[in-house]
Amino acid sequence: MKRNVFYLLLLVVAMSLQSCNYNALVEQEENVDKAWAEVDNQYQRRMDLIPNLVATVQGYVKHEEATLTSVVEARSKASNITLNANDLSDEALANFQAAQDELSRGLGRLMAVAESYPDLKANENFMALQDQIEGTENRIAVARRNFNEAAQEYNANIRKFPTVIYAGWFGFEKKPYFKAQAGAETAPRVQF
Repeated sequence: MKRNVFYLLLLVVAMSLQSCNYNALVEQEENVDKAWAEVDNQYQRRMDLIPNLVATVQGYVKHEEATLTSVVEARSKASNITLNANDLSDEALANFQAAQDELSRGLGRLMAVAESYPDLKANENFMALQDQIEGTENRIAVARRNFNEAAQEYNANIRKFPTVIYAGWFGFEKKPYFKAQAGAETAPRVQF
């Protein structure tokens, strides 16, 4: 009799786990982790391109040491902030994003400075690196969008009934989102 009660209890637990979509939550959490790994991969790709870009520009741009230094410092700062999928929180992601945004602004200034040097703009290495950086920035945008979509699906599911009852018990917590850069909501003024 005790054995039958045990099996019945085990069956009830298994059925309740099925109704709370535990396996689906695990799969969705893995999708968030996979999407984060792709974001991290694309940021690392950009980090790897920057030393070559700086070295190429350095040979042509003698009077722009401050710009080069700011890019190198921003890269250093961004590479010191490591974040893995298990450590994602709003604050950690905001710090990571702030460092990456600072690096993006530095790269933008570097590219603007390069416009003033026709010999540099004609350099094949610079042009190839510029194309790779631009492509990587596009890949970063896509990876961030995919991460946000995976996090949104996961976050929605852990808040749905009856899953919301069980999700916390098993350690499923809300994942943060990438947000737009500060000031992105305001269109830039263009004057001719």
